[in-house]
Amino acid sequence: MIKIGIYGYGNLGRGVEAAIKLSKDFELVAVFTRRNPLDLKIATKTAKVISADDVLKYKDEIDVMILCGGSATDLPTQTPYLAQYFNCIDSFDTHANAYEHFKAVDAAALNAKKLSIVSVGWDPGMFSLNRAIMQSILPSGNDYTFWGKGVSQGHSDAIRRIDGVIDARQYTIPIDEALKSVRNGENPNLTTRQKHRRECYVVVKEGADKARIEKEIKEMPNYFSDYDTTVNFISQEELNKNHSGIPHGGFVIRSGKTSDGVNHVIEYNLKLDSNPEFTGSILLAYARAAYKMKSRNESGARTVFDVSAADLSNLSYEDLLKHTL
Repeated sequence: MIKIGIYGYGNLGRGVEAAIKLSKDFELVAVFTRRNPLDLKIATKTAKVISADDVLKYKDEIDVMILCGGSATDLPTQTPYLAQYFNCIDSFDTHANAYEHFKAVDAAALNAKKLSIVSVGWDPGMFSLNRAIMQSILPSGNDYTFWGKGVSQGHSDAIRRIDGVIDARQYTIPIDEALKSVRNGENPNLTTRQKHRRECYVVVKEGADKARIEKEIKEMPNYFSDYDTTVNFISQEELNKNHSGIPHGGFVIRSGKTSDGVNHVIEYNLKLDSNPEFTGSILLAYARAAYKMKSRNESGARTVFDVSAADLSNLSYEDLLKHTL
């Protein structure tokens, strides 16, 4: 049994826990929380709820720690710190800062002879892997990535970190005309703004400066500044009623040619009822891979580009060849 710790128990942490319940080779040892552990109820009766302040007491009891914090303010410090003591998986998803994050975690993990896999999820993650494969197969072509329509956990979390905000949901919505053009093999040159728009539903504290909050959202770099963004201020009751689900999905498309007049379109797409549950399942699969890789004495940071399908699978290599190849 691979012994798992979950660091952070929001939507993503619960998604990881749900994935563990469907997997026979994992055991959830503990959930680590910044909240009062006595106030937190989890679904796994055999697992402990522990204060995040006491996490290092469990460094010899956990095979892989899965970090479930946000990319805006949590993971940039949490992962390099915990990578000194645990084999870690995180879902850091700020594309513009992914390389710097990788380097920080790599230094910490190498020094401690631990292994961490970072930026695991579906984008970055599964979409990244498919982009790399598509580029390799069709070197003469163009990549297009569309997200949504769906709730972005990272972007919603970034809004909730703004002073005066109580709760928020952010929907990423593809521009239909752009998507149709790409699927038709027209190879359009699209700006970020031409591919997506962002729609935000925000609950604020009584008396909060809505104009300031809206400005902060729309001007937030790496999240909203490059998109047409609509901010809707609503009540908590309306948010709970109309925006409680967390669906998402998206498309990775490469349009290219292998000779003059011979064109091809490759598409990988996802339609998700629950973004955090699906992401949690990906994190858990990469936790399995991290366990196998560490057993071969690997150390440092890795990404999805470094992990084999065989290490992700709970099947033996023989069974993969017999039933999946």
